[in-house]
Amino acid sequence: MTSPATLPARMTVIAIPTPGGPEALVPQERDVTKPGPSEILVKVAAAGVNRPDVMQRKGLYPPPPGAPEIPGLEIAGEVVALGDGVIRWKLGDKVMALVSGGGYAEYCLAHESHALPVSKGRSMVEAAAIPETFFTVWHNVFERGALQSGETLLVHGGSSGIGTAAIQLGKAFGARVIVTAGSADKCEACRKLGADVAIDYKTQDFVAVTKEQTGGKGAHVILDMVGGDYIERNYEAAAVEGRIVQIAFQGSPKSTVDFRRIMLKRLHHTGSTLRSRSVEDKGAIARAIEAKVLPLIEAGKVKPVIFKTFPLRDAAAAHALMESSQHIGKIVLVV
Repeated sequence: MTSPATLPARMTVIAIPTPGGPEALVPQERDVTKPGPSEILVKVAAAGVNRPDVMQRKGLYPPPPGAPEIPGLEIAGEVVALGDGVIRWKLGDKVMALVSGGGYAEYCLAHESHALPVSKGRSMVEAAAIPETFFTVWHNVFERGALQSGETLLVHGGSSGIGTAAIQLGKAFGARVIVTAGSADKCEACRKLGADVAIDYKTQDFVAVTKEQTGGKGAHVILDMVGGDYIERNYEAAAVEGRIVQIAFQGSPKSTVDFRRIMLKRLHHTGSTLRSRSVEDKGAIARAIEAKVLPLIEAGKVKPVIFKTFPLRDAAAAHALMESSQHIGKIVLVV
């Protein structure tokens, strides 16, 4: 292992001693962990806040075996120590990384294959808002959903971090993008990002509007984080040979559905989680992001939408904002 002699022994982290509301997030002191084989230790400058962090805080999404119990799935910062066998990175490199936990901390371990370079001129706040969000959108919309140029993508939760990334990537790759969002302001924000149609789900029926906007054909790919009664409605809104990709259940994970539509429309309903995937799987997604998405970000065609930042110690306030659903885009902790 390679590391400078100035590395501290202790660090501040945000822990969850007991599951609960935002106040369950408590600053604590922990040992700085040394990187293992193929791992890098990152001095965290910023960490993205995501819905899975909220679910973990509530006790509803435990870390997979071997993952840190500290929340936080995406970080950006400086490489300050190298585990044995690390090839790509050197001390002082600026990286953003997908991690299986531990992001809400002053230092965080990442597998070297799950880190991507931060270009000069990009802020650490923006960089920290990329990994979890863009890995999720790329894998689910383009790899699982197989979205093609000229097709229609329907994104639920268009004003979320995931949604704002999906709008931009969908448009960048030639799709027509329809979104649902919960207010007129959020719908307008989605249109400004490039959405062709924004549906206020509180006042409009997304199935009817989607069909109307596609000449009765429906959406080819549907990205859903709601579940519940949206499952059957997605089947109605989908085109023949449509692909529905499930990435979360903000509603119920259970639903009563007429499955005949799967047969009649030849639908595919798939889904995935990212955190529990193998090192190799996440590394493969990282390479695809580097090849297909980073060039778009560098060119300014796609960018993370930052709503608000909070100091690390104010993680509870960041979670309270996320649960209020008043944000448009990403919430980021700054160390």
